[in-house]
Amino acid sequence: MLQEVLTDQLKDLLHAENQLVKALPKMAKAAKDTQLKSAFSDHLEKTREHVERLKQAFEMLDETARAKVCKGMAGLVEEGAEVIAEGKEMDPVAADLELIAAAQRVEHYEIAAYGTSAKIAESLGRSDVAELLSQTLDEEKEADQLLTQITQPLLDAASEEGGGDEDIDEDEEEERTVRSGGRNGRR
Repeated sequence: MLQEVLTDQLKDLLHAENQLVKALPKMAKAAKDTQLKSAFSDHLEKTREHVERLKQAFEMLDETARAKVCKGMAGLVEEGAEVIAEGKEMDPVAADLELIAAAQRVEHYEIAAYGTSAKIAESLGRSDVAELLSQTLDEEKEADQLLTQITQPLLDAASEEGGGDEDIDEDEEEERTVRSGGRNGRR
């Protein structure tokens, strides 16, 4: 039973990572900040390694490396595409901050999935598989931390430009949300 759960999780992760291999170049292209662009490009290479590790884990478990549609990641990637499209009309700093928020949602999803999968592998006595998954888990956590670090200089730049919206009252904010199609209200 637990091996089936683990295999199911790995299939989900395989599809999720493959979606990211396609999405990360778009995010890198959309990023304005050079450090953010670089972070997305570097993480693309890591993501390709994650795909290979997952295939290796399947092999270790004598399972076929077959992806199962990951609707959770599909939703996150779709939201990222919306952020990219809307970012074309935004201030560059604001657009990059939106990209970071979307990317961190992805990282948190992956952290949860890899963390649980590693624990299941460990409980099955498969420390070899758990080690592979934990290695990826650590890299996902590092990516999340890097994104947080990149956020601070962007926030500083926004503050220097007077980019705060502290003068907007709740009615104006609600009206903005309605005008923007409600994307911000879905969070």
